[in-house]
Amino acid sequence: MRSVDGISAHIASFLDFCRIEKGLSRTTIAAYHADLKRFSASMQARETLGSPDVVRRYVDSLYKAGLASRSIARHITTLRNLYGHLIEKGAVDADPTAHLAAPRQWQSLPKYLNKKQIDDLMASCDSSRPRGLRDRAMLELLYATGLRVSELCGVRVSELERNMGVVRVVGKGNKHRIVPVGRPALRAVEEYLGNGRPRLLKGRASPYLFVTNRGGAMTRQAFWLLLAGYGKKAGIFHDLTPHVLRHTFATHLLEGGADLRSLQSMLGHSDISTTQIYTHVLRSRLRRTVDEHHPRA
Repeated sequence: MRSVDGISAHIASFLDFCRIEKGLSRTTIAAYHADLKRFSASMQARETLGSPDVVRRYVDSLYKAGLASRSIARHITTLRNLYGHLIEKGAVDADPTAHLAAPRQWQSLPKYLNKKQIDDLMASCDSSRPRGLRDRAMLELLYATGLRVSELCGVRVSELERNMGVVRVVGKGNKHRIVPVGRPALRAVEEYLGNGRPRLLKGRASPYLFVTNRGGAMTRQAFWLLLAGYGKKAGIFHDLTPHVLRHTFATHLLEGGADLRSLQSMLGHSDISTTQIYTHVLRSRLRRTVDEHHPRA
């Protein structure tokens, strides 16, 4: 089937399946949608979705466009998921992605901040203003819990158990987890709830913990921008993103003696192999342990 309407119908069916049956996050579905829109636009007249040539030519175009290996691998994963769905529906007879080889990806160590940089980042917020109180509370909570930025922006007031010192999080795939929250973050949130949030809402109601001066929930895009601004203010110029703070949380936790399984639970990783990108921290700690405790070190 080549008609735009036909391809669009298959893509829409796949995205509905991902959202309703698989429970994938809006961010993941948006990425799938963007990838498949590009794939659909690459198809030529009278070509069918089941043709291996369609897939091969599309993947070749990704390489020619100069996309990074990680991005190409994501596009291939999107196609494999789409064709797996189409085969189950009987829309295609064979999977043209079955023999696609994903590009080799070099494992890079995650970027993270040191403790002084964290202190400088927190101090860059102007706590005399409602927005400054909100931003400080968001940064403190992000560093204290390692939440994904979408999870941070989606936290509701009712999900932060201040008396117990935990936050209930709805993560990828609609999976729920409970993450402990440290005292500095709780104090920052308390100050924001007392002196910042009411002044931002101006009598309006919102279930979300972090709100804008228009009363709506903070968005991922807005938080990315304000974090980059605070990074420059604190003298941190190397691509400061919410994910860097997530990596910082994980790294500092392991440096303090945490184990990978506990970290996996707090980060919301479904597979321990994802958490194992932090084994560089464990290796350095093993070296230090040997040096400090072995009699012939």
